[in-house]
Amino acid sequence: MERNLEQRQASTAKARKDNTLEAPVNITTEAPVDITTEAPVDITAQAPVDITAEALADITAEAWMDSSAEPPKEEWTDDDQEHIRVFPYQIRLSAAMSDVTGLQNANSETSSQLSDKIPTDLDGPFGLGSLVVPSLQRFNNINFFLISFCILTLAQGIVFGLTDLSIGNFERDFYLSHPEKILLTTAYDLSSLLVVIIVAHYGGRGRRSRWVATAAFLVGLGSIIGALPYLKYEVIHPVEETGELCKDEEQRTMPNCEKIIPFKSEIIYLSVIGQCFQGFASMPMYVLGMTYIYDNISSYLAGIYLGIADASFVLGYGLGYAVGSPNLRPSLNHSSEEKVNDNFLWWQFNWFLGFFSATLLAWFTVFPLLCFPHRLPGSNKLRVWKENEPFFYKKYKDLKYGYSFQDLLRALWYLVKNPLLMCYSMCKATESLALIGATEFLPKYLENQFLLSPSSAALLTGIILIPGGAIGNFLGGFIVSKMKMSCKTQMRFITVTSVISLLLFVLNAFVKCERVKFAGINSDYEGSGTLGNLTAPCNAHCGCTSHTYYAICGRDEIEYFSPCFAGCLNSKELNYEKTLYNCSCIKHGLANADSENDPIDAFLGKCNTKCYALPLFFAFFFSSIVFSSSASIPITLIILRTLPTSLHSLGLAVTYTILRIFGSIPGPLLFRIASSSSCSYWDINKCGLRGHCWIYNKFKMMSILMGLCISCKLISTLLSLLALLKYNVLRVGSEGVKKTKESKTRKT
Repeated sequence: MERNLEQRQASTAKARKDNTLEAPVNITTEAPVDITTEAPVDITAQAPVDITAEALADITAEAWMDSSAEPPKEEWTDDDQEHIRVFPYQIRLSAAMSDVTGLQNANSETSSQLSDKIPTDLDGPFGLGSLVVPSLQRFNNINFFLISFCILTLAQGIVFGLTDLSIGNFERDFYLSHPEKILLTTAYDLSSLLVVIIVAHYGGRGRRSRWVATAAFLVGLGSIIGALPYLKYEVIHPVEETGELCKDEEQRTMPNCEKIIPFKSEIIYLSVIGQCFQGFASMPMYVLGMTYIYDNISSYLAGIYLGIADASFVLGYGLGYAVGSPNLRPSLNHSSEEKVNDNFLWWQFNWFLGFFSATLLAWFTVFPLLCFPHRLPGSNKLRVWKENEPFFYKKYKDLKYGYSFQDLLRALWYLVKNPLLMCYSMCKATESLALIGATEFLPKYLENQFLLSPSSAALLTGIILIPGGAIGNFLGGFIVSKMKMSCKTQMRFITVTSVISLLLFVLNAFVKCERVKFAGINSDYEGSGTLGNLTAPCNAHCGCTSHTYYAICGRDEIEYFSPCFAGCLNSKELNYEKTLYNCSCIKHGLANADSENDPIDAFLGKCNTKCYALPLFFAFFFSSIVFSSSASIPITLIILRTLPTSLHSLGLAVTYTILRIFGSIPGPLLFRIASSSSCSYWDINKCGLRGHCWIYNKFKMMSILMGLCISCKLISTLLSLLALLKYNVLRVGSEGVKKTKESKTRKT
């Protein structure tokens, strides 16, 4: 018995020796800490039976086969099983830990490579520096940032809507020169163009949320500056809507032309400064803010979030348009002078209140935006996942550039050589041109083609453009996100929407109304006058001026510019309707008598053409704007997905630079020249200064509006097709290079 015990101990010692020699490095060098600290609970509590079974199997299959002695046939004692239970488990555990440590080493290499790109120390809580409130950490997520960002874009949209209407007021009332008009219309775009590259280069590496917070402060400040003219000066002038009657020469008053508009230069300067602040603020918002949202959300949800952000700006613009359009031109009523002055001050206060409300909204978001960290929790995982997506510009993927000017030029050169970025940047520029054309022409077109008042035309324009743009932006992002479209599928989506929008614009060209006879424009006063001249022998003695457009419709179904140009001497107001009498230029047509048996020669307002095509025009134009706007978010997503993370901000900056140079800066000038060419009669005041256009050639205006919009959409469609073709070429080329490398590897 003692001999058997000695043999058993010798065999056990030999097994121990063999077992310790199989993986000595794993136990002693690779993971000593993990074995002693992480696994003791697993050994004792989790699977003791499995360990014994595995140990027995390993002993019989491995340890005893390596030994020279044969396995003993005696029964095992508890002490022997205890020894066997420990050592084989250590062997298997050390092998497993070797695999784990190898995986950790591989991950550490990957993380070390990413550490050069991702400053993990910038991840932080929601707070201002060391001031961190634990209860506020619930707001440290992308949803709350999106809410704050949408409020900010809504505020800036309100400012833009009010500013555009204000510029219309200035052009109409102040008789601006061409340089002044150009300065007012391009101040925002020029100021944003000056700072976009600088903001993207330096702001893209810093704490982007603080740049957006600074932009929020500038939006509020620019809004206050834009409101100062309405608070300090007399901007809105009440207009007398009684109409100018025909008067003899001795009854006329000579105008005072020494100083028609006081403080005009100060008003223009304040408006330009306010727009410059908006331009400076817009680039941190739409370059850094958009990339911040994209970097902190998955690729398939980014479309929805970016669509909501874009839609909020469009809705803000529509809200500003809706608030300001009723205040376009207040009327001088027939009450006392004191009441008129009070009414005038109330109109001015309404404008100031709109700007001030936008300021409060913008400044409300400053504090929350300051509290967001450089990167939200979980953004590093999203970044690694996005960097592992298919990428066709391998040479750009690991591109690094510093803060120097030479590094900036090198990165810009790489971006300019990117064909997809260039195609879709030009596509955005042409889309911007089409939208500018619609904004510039549509109110005038509706007013002249469908006989709408200026306020009604402006309101209907807002209804067409604003909800259409907002719905299109949101639907475009929502569709590509919910369907989880790849880059190629998104390109096809952009092409399809561009073609549909183009077809709808073409259909709009066929929706029109018959032209109304207008005395002096397309009717020559029954042969006594000349076309293009409102003055005829029948009204030459009246001394009429075209300073105020006050259309009337005569009983001969001809429209006249004003009662004076119709030669009317008297007027009445019966049953809340103004009627005109003794008009020397109206000789034909059936004359109806009023309640006092006086023959009525003309009524206030434009002649009814009995045109019912406005709903059809509205449906076609609204649908074309929806389909046109639905391509905006997919284009932004393609630009971001085909660029490395380090170039996201700079890539969007290049896109906005091209959009400004080829779209939003020359667009207003181009369409203003086009609208001027379709003008039939200009506003000439009593001092001989030319203002805005009163009457347009409907057919020429429709041809220019639809021609320019269709041309822009056609170019946009061709660019999207070119981008899709270039994408396929690059994809085939990258796959060919990959197959070549694989074949070479197999041969070697």
